[in-house]
Amino acid sequence: MKKIKNIGKNFRLTVAQLKPTMGDIAGNLALAREVRARAAADKADLVLFTELFICGYFPEDLLLKPSFIQACEEAMRILTLDTRDGGPGIVIGVPLQRRGKLYNAVMVFDNGELIAERYKTDLPNYDEFDEKRIFASGPEAAPVVFRGISLGLPICEDIWNDNKFCKKLAKKGAQLILILNGSPFSRKKLGMRSEVLARQVKESGLPVVYANQFGGQDELVYDGGSFALQGDGSFAFQMKHFQEDIAITVWKRTFSGLRCIEGPEEQILSGYEADYSACMVGLEDYVNKNGFKNVILGLSGGIDSALCAAIAVDALGAERVRTIMLPYCYTLQSSLDDAEACANLLGCHYDIIPINVAVGGVLQALTPLFSGIIEGVTEENLQSRVRGTILMAVSNKLGSMVITTGNKSEMSVGYATLYGDMNGGFNPIKDLYKTQVNALSEWRNTHKPINAKGPGGTIIPQNILNKEPSAELCERQIDQDSLPPYAVLDDILECMVENEMDSHAIIARGHDRETVGQVEQLLYMAEYKRQQSAPGIKITGKNFGRARRYPITNHFRSFHPL
Repeated sequence: MKKIKNIGKNFRLTVAQLKPTMGDIAGNLALAREVRARAAADKADLVLFTELFICGYFPEDLLLKPSFIQACEEAMRILTLDTRDGGPGIVIGVPLQRRGKLYNAVMVFDNGELIAERYKTDLPNYDEFDEKRIFASGPEAAPVVFRGISLGLPICEDIWNDNKFCKKLAKKGAQLILILNGSPFSRKKLGMRSEVLARQVKESGLPVVYANQFGGQDELVYDGGSFALQGDGSFAFQMKHFQEDIAITVWKRTFSGLRCIEGPEEQILSGYEADYSACMVGLEDYVNKNGFKNVILGLSGGIDSALCAAIAVDALGAERVRTIMLPYCYTLQSSLDDAEACANLLGCHYDIIPINVAVGGVLQALTPLFSGIIEGVTEENLQSRVRGTILMAVSNKLGSMVITTGNKSEMSVGYATLYGDMNGGFNPIKDLYKTQVNALSEWRNTHKPINAKGPGGTIIPQNILNKEPSAELCERQIDQDSLPPYAVLDDILECMVENEMDSHAIIARGHDRETVGQVEQLLYMAEYKRQQSAPGIKITGKNFGRARRYPITNHFRSFHPL
């Protein structure tokens, strides 16, 4: 084996995978300064922050405010002055107004000076991304020489579509690629990141560092998981996943290039653990960043509310979660027993507020209008709306945020009541289909996620896992009275929503023709409900919200009856 020779002082790089707060420029600046001070104590040469770190990613139309951009620039001026002490330099993401155009940029500071600015060239404009509407695309840029090392500084999307992006930087003299990212979590994203980086390394022959933001921002969760590959494509380091992390990495200068000789080796989460962690992080940050002290939710004895309660306890702690059972005459005793058992297992507060009197009073008030009309869905929805009203009243009185508990299957086909069970400020399972809710609940009973504040062991009673799903809005009601079996429904929905398959392709997959037509009709008809629903965490590749934007008034159907 060829011996690697050290040809100079090792390069010490601190990678900061942190949780900036959207719009809190002063707070994010303070955090950056704190991290730099820590890096200085570790004798780092350079601190690498993430995309648009100083303001948080993605600021949306905040970027159209001149005062917002000016505040970001002022923060950069302060950071520049900080580097006069001869400590670590800084690479950080920031929005910059230059020559009448706004750029998604990276700035490099050292020794009290601005060393360089570089601008994002490939602006994403799909799914949750909307950068082309606000930012201008920057020109192809040269590397930046920092303390004798030539750094390539792509920003996130720059490396995704141009496989030779890093190779071009290598031809211009780059020795190390540092990529600033604001890459949100979805199920397939981890594998995609690894493949993208591997291609860039293979083409360029350069080591590449992928620094990613962490934390929840509305419906998006940035999962961190920053990592690096050596110039030969082998593993360099891996930072924590779904956690804040600051890592010191050491790079040796050799005749064959820079090579990482010291760095963390953390574990990447996958499968149910990753999904559950995303739900926890998203809920925790939404609640905390928006100033809520605690949360409340209706605990029905069903699996959706049970899983939401579990996620809430794991994210916030049992002392910050209040559950309320709201029984009516159709509520089974087993549901009352299951709800109480679930609350006891989780250790959270549990109340019972019967709604018989409230529903009866509303029905009595409506009698003159409804006289002679057969009872049906209106009366069922009224129960849900009374429950929603009570939860919102408790929220107003106690200053708690209501968690709404509808799953993606229900949100897809409109199996939810506006101003009823859809009431709430946030929905941690909005992007989980019913079958995924079932699987995740079973998983949580045998696993305790990293940083979960709830108890280990069984936290969702087995009876809740076993029972037939029911809204309990009328006698002996089950969901399958109105909907196909969830295994069938969810497969059809995933084909339609995530994969954009038309009805003919789904029927060819083996599904019943009439069922496919029914599901498509329900999916499109429920758009008006979804656009009035609470935000929820993006888990799949295409959630209802940023990633899927459909008109409410829409007569298109791919299904046509014979």
